[in-house]
Amino acid sequence: MHIAPGALSRRILPTLALGLTALLASCSGEQNIPAATTDAEAQAVPTGDAPSRVTASAVAAAAPVVTTAVQTPILFVTQIPTAGGDRFASRLSSFANHLTDLGSVPRGGDLMIRYPNGALRNLTKEAGFGMEGLQGSNAIAVREPTVHWDGKKAVFSMLVGAPAQQYASVNAKWQIYEVTNLTQGQTAVITKVAGQPANYNNVSPLYTSDDRILFTSDRPRGGESHLYPQLDEYESTPTITGIYSLTPSTGELRLLNHTPSGAFSPTIDSYGRVIFTRWDHLQRDQQADAGSYGDFNYASEAAGAANIGRQAEIFPESRNGMDSSYGRVNPFTYNLFTPWQMNQDGTEELTLNHIGRHELSFGYLTRSFSTDSALSDYTNTAIIANKKNIRMDGGVFQVREDPRTRGTYYGIYAREFGSLTSDQIVRFTGAPTLNAEQMVFEDASPAGNGNSLSGGRFRNPLPMSTGQMVATYTPSATVQSGVQFRLYQLKTDAAGMLIAGSPLTSGISKSISWWSPDSRVTFNGTLWELEAVEVVARPRPGNNSFKLEAPESAVLAEEQVSETALRNWMKANNLSLIVTRNQTSRDQADVQQPFNLQVPGGVKTSKGSGKVYNIAHYQILQGNQIRAYSNFKSGRRVIAQPTTSQYNPANSGGPAGSVKIAADGSTAAFVPANRALTWQTTDAAGTPVVRERVWVTTQPGEIRTCAGCHGENSRNQAGAAEATNKPEALRQLLRHWKQTSGGGSSAPILVNGSQPLTPTRGTTSSSQPAPAASQPSPSSSLTTAVIDATQAAPKARRVLEEMPRPTAPGTQVR
Repeated sequence: MHIAPGALSRRILPTLALGLTALLASCSGEQNIPAATTDAEAQAVPTGDAPSRVTASAVAAAAPVVTTAVQTPILFVTQIPTAGGDRFASRLSSFANHLTDLGSVPRGGDLMIRYPNGALRNLTKEAGFGMEGLQGSNAIAVREPTVHWDGKKAVFSMLVGAPAQQYASVNAKWQIYEVTNLTQGQTAVITKVAGQPANYNNVSPLYTSDDRILFTSDRPRGGESHLYPQLDEYESTPTITGIYSLTPSTGELRLLNHTPSGAFSPTIDSYGRVIFTRWDHLQRDQQADAGSYGDFNYASEAAGAANIGRQAEIFPESRNGMDSSYGRVNPFTYNLFTPWQMNQDGTEELTLNHIGRHELSFGYLTRSFSTDSALSDYTNTAIIANKKNIRMDGGVFQVREDPRTRGTYYGIYAREFGSLTSDQIVRFTGAPTLNAEQMVFEDASPAGNGNSLSGGRFRNPLPMSTGQMVATYTPSATVQSGVQFRLYQLKTDAAGMLIAGSPLTSGISKSISWWSPDSRVTFNGTLWELEAVEVVARPRPGNNSFKLEAPESAVLAEEQVSETALRNWMKANNLSLIVTRNQTSRDQADVQQPFNLQVPGGVKTSKGSGKVYNIAHYQILQGNQIRAYSNFKSGRRVIAQPTTSQYNPANSGGPAGSVKIAADGSTAAFVPANRALTWQTTDAAGTPVVRERVWVTTQPGEIRTCAGCHGENSRNQAGAAEATNKPEALRQLLRHWKQTSGGGSSAPILVNGSQPLTPTRGTTSSSQPAPAASQPSPSSSLTTAVIDATQAAPKARRVLEEMPRPTAPGTQVR
């Protein structure tokens, strides 16, 4: 793969172990990256065609931490400690941390600002929020502030209200607020942000480059209240459903990604990418496997859909192992909090630079087919630069870019339980000029022993523009009842590791009480200090610019299809287009799933000897929120089911939701936008061969292209570079699309004078016209006028019944 300094000529999908991967998100388009680079970026630029790696010492170097006093104001929140240490699904948990009961998030915290002279202001108190003593209607909890680019205001989430008397309850939700007047000597003004979902929890807000507000929310994907709450794929606990975009001035609300198990702590880096942690947990329902929770499926997501009883899942493999025509399939589970990225409009969602378990959780990864001796249970660590293993019962949280070293990021490497998402600070490289093989994670603070850190635990690392490093810190080695979290300025020890320096406050204390609601709970002590951000002006990053790559662009031109018209039609029908050039080509790192692949009568890609698998169909599955429980938690869990689309060519010989793999290995399909998708390749009988075990969301009108089934970081399994063929499957799909959605005429639209691929309405296959001369036909050219006519036609006007629709007047949801 060629990467030129300062520009990424092509992005490839994350190599996620065991074949997790044709994340179509990664492969499409060309990104314009600002020419200015840091040393970390420049040293990471490979040259030539050979697979390239860079060493940890070359790319993970960071500027020394400044130990002089903090020179800029810091905005942070305080929180009444939760009782009992790491309480499940509470304010500092790794997941389900948005719940609002008094046990999960006691009221009494505030939004604070600290100035370089050490002075503190309680901004929420100044603005009239919060209360002392017994908590009631004006009680608050506060979380996750983000400062605007101009440094003059900030957004944050606040929870207002607590039971005023014993046995009472409140229906409070986290909502987004904006604070102004941050300069010392002013009086804070706090206003609620207009247009946000009022009946759901909206957290982790931040400003985009064009002043929209992004945030995570537990609002159902399409706003359907009967689907609330969405339950995660592990404990079937209420979860965040995705990242939303809000334009306060117009009320436009858009879902940018649909996350079945949640997305956390988004931030925008200097390259304009939205960086966030996503819980990747695509596996079969463990509550259903237990058999004691009364699991059942609804017939659909529609209100009033019938209970159709217990239903077997088809994707991914069983958690307990299963049999197939290829022999025994090993058990599969997945549990990793992974760094992800997407553009600020939600397009191009993928793991950060395509990184996956082969590069993060390398070592032992179980093969898919236990009887195939060519497959391996071990990864090849020689081809990756990263040498720090990230456990698969945790991950990397609270990611922030170092403002002084572009492309270097800090985060917390923590376990999912027993940690309050506190642990060791890690530093890693992630500039878009790197592929996953070149990324490096390393210790920034001393590593622990298991879940114990003798030097104390960190949370919310904040690399500052002036060179200081601030973080929430506790000297406690483990999380236990009474653990204290305070803001500290960090310093480095003799080994260069970050350690606690001096606290930034003398401690902020309160004496309050609240109804639990059964009993009165009293707290008198020091508050937690969390989620610090620097109050300083920052350059606005640009929005990434992408264009369709040459092979796909050539196909559109040859088929006389306007890219703009195609995208507009997809937007009108809430669809996107996914294209893969060669499904037999897979990244060299993944030897856990079959890598000797061929299309019957077509292309073959293999690595040495071993069984060769025929792949004939590409099955696309979508996340349907239809799993519920009769004697467990309320709400519904997402289950993978075959997608349906009236716009794809019929594939009568393939499994439901599939398209045929063309002889050149390519596939192309229209898929629903704004819904979690995954996929697998199957043989002619529909038996899965290679499974991609992560969810990806696309946006309306988006065209996602990928060179291979498991996008190559540098080389495929045969040592070759990525495919550059013009995908034949895309050509066939466009011809089918023009015939079936080409203007509503009863006459067929001939494509380059050829015979239509499907019968025209009102005709039979035997009555179709014979092939004409092979030359372009004026009627085959697709124009904006044709598109407009198509949208007016009844058949073309129909959209998939699962697509989200506006839920309230004046609110646009796409």
